[in-house]
Amino acid sequence: MPIQEYSYRYPRPSVTVDVVLLHSSGNGKEVLLIRRRNPPYAGHWALPGGFVERGETLAAAAHRELYEETGLGAETLQQFAAFGEPGRDPRGWTISVVFWGEIKGHPCLQAGDDAAEACWWPLAALPPLAFDHGKILAQFQEQSW
Repeated sequence: MPIQEYSYRYPRPSVTVDVVLLHSSGNGKEVLLIRRRNPPYAGHWALPGGFVERGETLAAAAHRELYEETGLGAETLQQFAAFGEPGRDPRGWTISVVFWGEIKGHPCLQAGDDAAEACWWPLAALPPLAFDHGKILAQFQEQSW
């Protein structure tokens, strides 16, 4: 079914997804991060994620972005929370729906799309993160462990 065009009086935010993907290692729990290739925050570490495409479900967008930026597929991603604090993205009003999952082993990563690099970081020793991703991971750890 084609998507109809509508005009609204009120501004609408952009919608993004971010993925908290974990695995266990000798260092404890590690989270998958990407180094951003493009502005904003080019060169900074961030959670894999991006904009939801027209007609795409949130879950499909999370799986797509994870694969495009890291080469990984995750069998199961669960919705964690939504973040929409004003100013969280310098490009404009953006709401992100965050998904999470856990993967076994230490799979090979292949940075792609707008990720210059992808690697696992110990949750206990994270680098400075782009956007509000530090806040997202802090809330995730508070609520999930």
